[in-house]
Amino acid sequence: MTTQIKVPEMGESVTEGTIARWFKAVGEAVAADEALVEIETDKVTVEIPAPAAGVLTEITADEGSDVEVGAIIGAIDENATASAAPKAAAPKEAKAEAPKAAPARADKPQPAASDDAAAAPAAAASGETRDVTIPELGESVTEGTVGRWLKAVGDSVAADEALVEIETDKVTAEIPAPVAGVLAEISAQEGEDVEVGAVIGRIAVGASAEAIAQTQASSSAPEAGAPKPKTQEPASGQQAAQPASSDHPLAPAVRKLVDENGLDPAQIPATGKDGRLTKGDVLAFLESGGKPAAAPASAPAAKAAPAAAAPKAAGFVPAASLPERAADPRGEERVRMTKLRQTIATRLKDAQNTAAMLTTFNEVDMSAVMALRSQFRDDFEKKHGVKLGFMSFFVKAAIKALHELPSVNAEIHGDEIVYKDYYDIGIAVGGAQGLVVPVLRDADKRGFADIEAAIGDFGMRARDGKLTMADLTGGTFTITNGGIFGSMLSTPILNPPQSGILGMHNIVKRAVVGPKDEIVVRPMMYLALSYDHRIVDGREAVTFLVRIKQAIEDPQRLLLDI
Repeated sequence: MTTQIKVPEMGESVTEGTIARWFKAVGEAVAADEALVEIETDKVTVEIPAPAAGVLTEITADEGSDVEVGAIIGAIDENATASAAPKAAAPKEAKAEAPKAAPARADKPQPAASDDAAAAPAAAASGETRDVTIPELGESVTEGTVGRWLKAVGDSVAADEALVEIETDKVTAEIPAPVAGVLAEISAQEGEDVEVGAVIGRIAVGASAEAIAQTQASSSAPEAGAPKPKTQEPASGQQAAQPASSDHPLAPAVRKLVDENGLDPAQIPATGKDGRLTKGDVLAFLESGGKPAAAPASAPAAKAAPAAAAPKAAGFVPAASLPERAADPRGEERVRMTKLRQTIATRLKDAQNTAAMLTTFNEVDMSAVMALRSQFRDDFEKKHGVKLGFMSFFVKAAIKALHELPSVNAEIHGDEIVYKDYYDIGIAVGGAQGLVVPVLRDADKRGFADIEAAIGDFGMRARDGKLTMADLTGGTFTITNGGIFGSMLSTPILNPPQSGILGMHNIVKRAVVGPKDEIVVRPMMYLALSYDHRIVDGREAVTFLVRIKQAIEDPQRLLLDI
């Protein structure tokens, strides 16, 4: 029985792709769902699994061929065996006889190719590998950046153990290992942009680090009489940089980057498999000023050539080309901005450019809340298992003020104002990657203990990078507490598309005039409300802060709803 291999649906609006690499040659045995061929599109690179177990008897689309969704690219004979597979079934006789595509023979084992040094030991140790792919990271998120590999090639991993960190424009997520085994290959380096569904590594299923090491040692020993190899594979398992091979077509994303910057692919050092050029290679080439990574030492004339003669990305000026910096003995370090930091910068600037943002201030006497907290703190913690802080009071006070002034809880959508009858309060917290705003949903239905527990959980998960997309989505109003860092006064920036953000600050004892005109010392806090003046008037903004002040200075109002 013959089963056809077809190009599957690869996403909305994707109608075709390019055959990047066949993992099997004609005549080789394949297992059901085993990775068979890699197809590149303009959005993602995907691996197509074998639809059935058997022997690959035909390849009708060679590497580099453009194929449409639904096209037949090969065939599998489910009843054949590897030794009985016909060699003549290959579409091109030359390809069938090529050393790289030669079928495996049962009577003479074939040595593994040097560029598969990382994956071959894993296959020998366990007989099966599993791809590590980028999962769905949330609505509207199509790509991320490899932030940090938590394991190195050759390390043992457990199922569901954190394997790699992926940074997106909204959150940093840890990708777990799909199976237990040994990390056999890393195909996406730190700092490289990857799309959802892309393969970033492989795990040798059920293998052990010791077995991998033994297999690597045995496979690296040359056979008697064999010629000494000219090059050695780097110890890290990654291929050394070399000029890009012209035998392989450029991936769509790489071709676009090369064409946009007017680059010659042959001049760019390539680190991909079989001398393929990757997107990371092109970006590294641009960041280096558009020059080859290793200039010949015997060419002093090239060293003296002006920097402007080398091709560069538009708007990029290498630091070395600035004469006033060239002789500066002080050090510098360039660190690429994370996706999250880039998005924070963009959103904050957009808020300033788009909204008619204004900030109004007030001050609040914290004496009553501090006395109430001191009186019931121990009992509260004993009953609820969480400490009583100040944030729950301000969340409750803000919700009370939002009930009275719904425009502060609204947003502008085109030429309409959208009023919300629910209260999802964003709480700004500082994480390892920057400021994030997880959302306390239906805050008006929560008690003090529930609010305090949720905020504490947000802070802990933000520090550990464990916040999810669901935690950061939505929100109708935001509260930020700069006082925990010692801030006395600030003008917080709106969190679009919200129309208001409340800024809390540190508590400082100051001399104030008491109710009987006496000078007294009180713990005071400055409050700031930044708002979108397009839908929130000054009267409403001032009233909002007055309601916050009244509720904090007289907490009984929160209990009596007055």
